[in-house]
Amino acid sequence: VQLQASGGGYVQAGGSLRFSCVGTTSTSSTYESMAWYRQAPGKQRELVASISSGGRTNYADSVKGRFTISRGDRRNTVHLQMNSLKHEDTATYYCNAEVKLYYSGNSRWYWGQGTLVTVSS
Repeated sequence: VQLQASGGGYVQAGGSLRFSCVGTTSTSSTYESMAWYRQAPGKQRELVASISSGGRTNYADSVKGRFTISRGDRRNTVHLQMNSLKHEDTATYYCNAEVKLYYSGNSRWYWGQGTLVTVSS
């Protein structure tokens, strides 16, 4: 499984960015929950938002009302719409996916490559 994220960049405070993450597909597995994490310099990686296979969402308090996570038309795709960006949102953002194996019912978690977001103050 490989996760390909896109959409990072530089934006002024108050602006918007949209991330997308697409995972490779397989006939032996399916995507369950997907999420976005971020890691700012000198800080631990933290959950930004997650979405279950059924569409239930969860957000970090710091992004509630500003960020929206959604699934694409296909289960292997997740988006993150980020509005009203603040300087403190500056971080490297990572896509994360839970992939369930059909033959065992067990899940494995995968990370995409990080994508940098810089929000000027």
